[in-house]
Amino acid sequence: MLFKRINDRLQQYWLLCRFDKPVGIFILLWPTLWGLWFAAKGMPNPFVLFVFCAGVVLMRAAGCVINDYADRDFDPHVARTKLRPIASGKVKPNEALLVFGFLSLLAFALVLMLNLYTILLSVVGAFLAASYPFMKRYTYLPQAYLGMAFGWAVPMAYAAQLNHIPLEAWLLYAAVVLWALVYDTIYAMVDKDDDLKIGVKSTAILFGDYDRQIIAVLQLMIVSLLIVVAYLEDLTWPFYVGLLFGGLHFLYQQFLIAGHVKQKCFKAFLISHWFALMVFVGLLVSYL
Repeated sequence: MLFKRINDRLQQYWLLCRFDKPVGIFILLWPTLWGLWFAAKGMPNPFVLFVFCAGVVLMRAAGCVINDYADRDFDPHVARTKLRPIASGKVKPNEALLVFGFLSLLAFALVLMLNLYTILLSVVGAFLAASYPFMKRYTYLPQAYLGMAFGWAVPMAYAAQLNHIPLEAWLLYAAVVLWALVYDTIYAMVDKDDDLKIGVKSTAILFGDYDRQIIAVLQLMIVSLLIVVAYLEDLTWPFYVGLLFGGLHFLYQQFLIAGHVKQKCFKAFLISHWFALMVFVGLLVSYL
């Protein structure tokens, strides 16, 4: 009986952390690797690389937990989220907070192995990650705030590798923030009808009938920022080939969201990480 209960708890925690849906890990991982590779000129410190990869997994899980805790009164009323562990009553809110605390402490323990500058930056990152889920109550731009939280690994990567943050790091950070704004707006388009009913704010609601056009402008800005960073870093042609394929991926996402069909919008979100992967492959080959 005890073993069965422990197994059930672990299964619910697994779902609560969304380990069954790894797309969120990839969305965080590829831009983190951008930062590490740019900062280290293609030769990141192996230990720093390990710490950041493990941190991505832990903080993504912690982010999912605190998000579901913050949305516990909203999720039961949204078709896509009503079966999540807290919303369905299978995990109690206080129980979820303990899981969040455990994951955050593990991630912080990893950061303590890096330099002081990175440790101090991690405190800012932890605040952004923990406060993001509550933004949708107060602003129509929670997706931008998510980008600030998810992209914070970029300046941290530079701090860990160089112990300072140059201009190109902030340009790269801006690109990651805008990219998160794009894919999370597409994600929010899936829940737009439910969010309007329950009073949750999002950029999908803010952008209204011009959502595709605004997303297209943001995508152009992302590509432009990455070109500037590549120029400053004197990267070779493979990076631009990767970025070209990334641009084609953006066009495919535009095709998917054209009719505002929920299933296609969700598909467009699920494949979002392929853009960042294409850019990273180009970056990797360029430094090789």
